[in-house]
Amino acid sequence: MVDKRAARFRRHLRVRKNVTGTPDRPRLCVYRSLKHMYAQVIDDVKGVTLVAVSTLDPQVRDQVKNGGNTDAAKLIGTLIAEQCLANGIENVVFDRGGNLYHGRVKALAEGARDKGLKF
Repeated sequence: MVDKRAARFRRHLRVRKNVTGTPDRPRLCVYRSLKHMYAQVIDDVKGVTLVAVSTLDPQVRDQVKNGGNTDAAKLIGTLIAEQCLANGIENVVFDRGGNLYHGRVKALAEGARDKGLKF
């Protein structure tokens, strides 16, 4: 278990070395736990979180039965895209957080792209 966590952390550092959010293209950061999914849009220059959505939010908790599946991840992607577009953010840089681009992370990204977020 520790080796898996350490490998994800190494991948995360490798990704973050090249991915940085700017005011023009903030960073869409994804975190997944076993039970929930989290996404936030961050401006790394100012160090400010612009938009954040998770399966723990009251509006999302009512819509999903389980926060740790691909359906919940796709919903989080659509909600983060809607909030970004409402705040005038159209282009982002995708930070998968060291996770493989597969399963829930891929579902979140596709949900955000379907709603019009560009990355």
